[in-house]
Amino acid sequence: MTAAENICYTLINIPSETEPPSEITLKNDLEKGDVKTKTEALKKVIVMILNGDRLPGLLMTIIRFVLPLQDHTLKKLLLIFWEIVPKTTADGKLLQEMILVCDAYRKDLQHPNEFIRGSTLRFLCKLKEAELLEPLMPAIRMCLEHRHSYVRRNAVLAIYTIYRNFEHLIPDAPELIHDFLVNEKDSSCKRNAFMMLIHADQDRALDYLSTCIDQVHTFGDILQLVIVELIYKVCRASPLERARFIRCIYNLLQSSSPAVRYEAAGTLITLSSAPTAVKAAAQCYIELIIKESDNNVKLIVLDRLIDLKDHPNHEKILQELVMDILRVLSTPDLEVRRKTLQLALDLVSTRNVEELVVVLKKEVIKTNNVTDHEDTDKYRQLLVRTLHSCSVSFPDIAANIIPVLMEFLRDSNEAAAADVLVFVREAIQRFDHLRPLVIETLLEVFHSIKAVKIQRGALWILGEYCSSQEDIQSVMTEIRRSLGEIPIVETELKKAAGESKPEEEITLSPAPKLVTEMGTYVTQSALSSAHIVKKEEERPPLRAFLLEGDFFVGASLATTLTKLALRYISLVDSDHKKNVFLAEAMLMMSSVLHLGRSGLPKKAISEDDMDRISICLKVLSELLPFLTDIFNTECRNSLSQMLTARQEEEKRSQKKNLEKRNVSVQADDPVSFDQLVARSDNISKEDLFQQSLLAAVGHVQKNEAADPMASSKLNKVTQLTGFSDPVYAEAYIHVNQYDIVLDVLIVNQTADTLQNCTLELATLVYDVTGAASDRNCVVLNDIHIDIMDYIQPASCSDAEFRQMWAEFEWENKVTVNTNISDLMEYLKHVLKSTNMKSLTPEKALFGDCGFMAANLYARSIFGEDALANVSIEKPVGQGPDISVSGHIRIRAKSQGMALSMGDKINMSQKKVAA
Repeated sequence: MTAAENICYTLINIPSETEPPSEITLKNDLEKGDVKTKTEALKKVIVMILNGDRLPGLLMTIIRFVLPLQDHTLKKLLLIFWEIVPKTTADGKLLQEMILVCDAYRKDLQHPNEFIRGSTLRFLCKLKEAELLEPLMPAIRMCLEHRHSYVRRNAVLAIYTIYRNFEHLIPDAPELIHDFLVNEKDSSCKRNAFMMLIHADQDRALDYLSTCIDQVHTFGDILQLVIVELIYKVCRASPLERARFIRCIYNLLQSSSPAVRYEAAGTLITLSSAPTAVKAAAQCYIELIIKESDNNVKLIVLDRLIDLKDHPNHEKILQELVMDILRVLSTPDLEVRRKTLQLALDLVSTRNVEELVVVLKKEVIKTNNVTDHEDTDKYRQLLVRTLHSCSVSFPDIAANIIPVLMEFLRDSNEAAAADVLVFVREAIQRFDHLRPLVIETLLEVFHSIKAVKIQRGALWILGEYCSSQEDIQSVMTEIRRSLGEIPIVETELKKAAGESKPEEEITLSPAPKLVTEMGTYVTQSALSSAHIVKKEEERPPLRAFLLEGDFFVGASLATTLTKLALRYISLVDSDHKKNVFLAEAMLMMSSVLHLGRSGLPKKAISEDDMDRISICLKVLSELLPFLTDIFNTECRNSLSQMLTARQEEEKRSQKKNLEKRNVSVQADDPVSFDQLVARSDNISKEDLFQQSLLAAVGHVQKNEAADPMASSKLNKVTQLTGFSDPVYAEAYIHVNQYDIVLDVLIVNQTADTLQNCTLELATLVYDVTGAASDRNCVVLNDIHIDIMDYIQPASCSDAEFRQMWAEFEWENKVTVNTNISDLMEYLKHVLKSTNMKSLTPEKALFGDCGFMAANLYARSIFGEDALANVSIEKPVGQGPDISVSGHIRIRAKSQGMALSMGDKINMSQKKVAA
């Protein structure tokens, strides 16, 4: 075995501040020093050997003066020393001194202390010299009968390693371990023995399992995990064996260990697609989620349930378990709740939608009294959106949902109330039979709405959908109640001048008993403690918003009043009633307009709001037919078109998901029968246990055949030094889930043997053998990690995008500099080069317009959000080949994300010619 093939089992931190001692000094310390001195000397010897020094003169010294000692620390250090010390001569023959070492370790294998025996057995697993192991085999066998389990389980590992590397030394190892397994009681020893039989002699492992298959549920969890793995591998290689072991897997679903239940459920789904098996595994997953306290575990198991749902044959089975899945909502973690609600929404059907709505209504009621948890508002918002989706998909249950959701309009949480308004607007447009219920419920809560944004939305809905004379009168009554006494300016001035004082009332507090200095009681007169309390008059909500300076709600009020007035005069025959209604509506609008100019509010009315109210006044004064049509018809048509476009977009998205999930089978595809499938074909499928292990260590196999150049590792290699440097280094950057791994290649380009060659974050340091000069240093290049390795496309609602856009403080503005002349082509190029997703619907992006605006969103694997707004145009009158111009604004919570996204866009703006 060459030096390059030697395997390093142990890593030791080496301090480099001091100079290494001479061999003579070390020899003197090892011979004449006390235990502490010998310990420090042996540590230095180990460090020097790791650095490349052979130190052959110290071998016999250590054997004579250190090996016979019984100190445990020295014995541990000697295990490391014998692991790394050269044991052969230049021609490959074993050193004569190692015979003495072999005898010493034969004695340690018979030592009365179980720690020394077990440590020695662990060391023997690392030996690669058969000549050293052969004399120790009887002692190793005897360790299988030791009273302590620590020795026995390490003896099993030693026998397994020796049998795998040098089978001739112990040819009867499988039989020996099988007999040991039958009589062993300790679970850790049984686990090691069973694991050896799986890899060394699977038939013996199966024979043992067959004898105790009914007692598997009584075994320890570590042994049960190994049994699950064995059953999976056997049934995967030989499908006919499934009937023999499937009952065992069913029993392990009831194990006391969560890990065993999880692995058993995954194995059961893999081995059987029967509805009972899938249902049992899904129920096991659900119980794991509910009982497990770690949120990360809950999310992992939830992902397994989602994978089950995505299988077309399993979706109907999971639909029967929707109510069980909803039990997971008891978890306070928001991400777990979000995934649970989405899963339940994907599985809901006409059979269980009513039960789902009942549970969600209960959850909504629970959130009303909880204010101390920071995620309560977000959870309430999730519930509202889920109920919204249920009512859109199943219109029959919308009537039961509306009264519950309407209560949210009174909530101070604007996000949840805004979602309710979106739901109400869509419901009242789509379902004509629900309009009276919505109008009635909305009028009941209108006066108690606290948020101005919600007030505006409620005004729009009432103004757009109140069609009867009674409803219009009711809305006007509520508006007058919410606006207060009119005219507003005169009333407020009177209050300020004191002409209209709030009522004063005398409050008599109960006569308190006081204690004097002497300790006697006296009673204070109630009249002497009477105090005057001014009863403050609380302003109506709409009036309060206007006095705060929010005149956008005034413009919304003017639009609503105009719609109501135009609809009212078309319903009423009496001219007197028409004139009275018009006059009242115009008085309210003019009063708001006057208030905006009076200087009483905290902020004056804006020009836009003033123009809007003035236009509404003009519409009511002139009553032109085409303006009436705009107010009464076109607004609703625009909403209808928007909802239709959104519905079509959702249908397209669902269709794409169905196409991905549905497995298409061609007419000429061969039909495969399990009984006729060759064993080699069956084995070619992925081993789930092996796949999980590879994923854990970062070797995830991806489908990279589509673009071999993009999948090449050469594209991700970063050169750290120059080709002319004494030491050449390059690194390959690999991103695996939350880990970033550097795989560094270091090449010695000199004729010298380099020592102390250490890779650091900043520099590379080395010494030249025999040189008296100072240490040398090679400066490394910076390593840049491509943001594409950890950025993924993501989706969010428009409201969430606007909220994040307002909250994120880091912005990076990138000027468009490209050779692409088509707007849509440039947008697609940016999306491809940044891994972002366009939130703007495709319908809004197509057309012959000379400019384009789109919102983009992505999320990193570390949970960071990246937002972008693309605003581009095609200059007019400069020919068809003129390049696109404009800006891209990027916003993120962290500066690094904003800068990285900007750099990525800058580097990939121009289209590379094919």
